[in-house]
Amino acid sequence: MTDSAPIRVLIADDNRPFRRGVRLRLEHAEGISVVGEAATGRDALAGALAARADVVLMDLEMPEMNGIDATHAVIEESGGSTRVIVLTSHGEDRLVMRALRNGAAGYLLKTHDSAQLIDAIHAAHRGDALVSTHVTAPLLRDIAERRLSADDRAKVASLSASESRVVRLLSEGVTSNEQLAAQLVVSVNTVRTHIQSSLRKVDVSDRTQLALWGVRVGSELTARPDGRI
Repeated sequence: MTDSAPIRVLIADDNRPFRRGVRLRLEHAEGISVVGEAATGRDALAGALAARADVVLMDLEMPEMNGIDATHAVIEESGGSTRVIVLTSHGEDRLVMRALRNGAAGYLLKTHDSAQLIDAIHAAHRGDALVSTHVTAPLLRDIAERRLSADDRAKVASLSASESRVVRLLSEGVTSNEQLAAQLVVSVNTVRTHIQSSLRKVDVSDRTQLALWGVRVGSELTARPDGRI
């Protein structure tokens, strides 16, 4: 049993039997504590703030406030301290992209990804992300269709060689600080420093958004001639 505090999770879904099933599963998972349930988007926002939830499992179709708007509100009102994983039956392209653009740290389908739920919660709490393999195609399509803007080029140019390498690895799926440190042969603290400075320069709120940006700018993230950490 770990000595660290459990991850505080709130379940937001208007289907009571589904909430109950998820709760029963999480209550038997090590390192996770269910701190509340919500049946509406507004209750999800209020409950997440009141319970100081670390992670919210957010359905998209709920009364009073839909899950995408609730995701944005939870992240904004918590100052980014609460992470949101979308857990839904809907995998439409537009919903996937809207949820991720509004700050979701993960996107799972109820019908396909139940086995990944606990891993996704731990990933979100670490600052990483887990997206269903059933919805990655629209994400990659959207990225491929975008042209690199002048603003993105300026952001790429603002990164040091070290920061560029870290962002490039994040975009390739190397997500944990330990993995990044091992690949770059540096300390975990050095990795944290480069991620924080990159977040400021790229003007995104978390490493999930930083990784998505890294995928979009792609080959622009080439190492400088002095590309050593």
